[in-house]
Amino acid sequence: MQQVLRTEDGRAIVRLTGRFEFSMHREFREAMDTVLQDKDIDSVVIDLAGVDYLDSSALGMLLMLRDRANTARKALSLANPRGMVKQALEIARFDKLFSIV
Repeated sequence: MQQVLRTEDGRAIVRLTGRFEFSMHREFREAMDTVLQDKDIDSVVIDLAGVDYLDSSALGMLLMLRDRANTARKALSLANPRGMVKQALEIARFDKLFSIV
């Protein structure tokens, strides 16, 4: 998985591509630490358009991010899930926990 971070108008957009799985835990957490500690950022968007696979640990990483974003008082949303990724989020009922656009 690759991560590309860009910021605009107080919003961090994190574009993920490839397989989102346990092996990316450390890299994802470190990137999110940077975003959540930035006082100029009010909201975080995780763009899943380029993710073609995610496993249960990725779902767990998103849940932990949600908790940490709430603690940091930053809005969090998931964007552009497609195919199997969208289906996994629907099955896990993430639409009840996240804003998905």
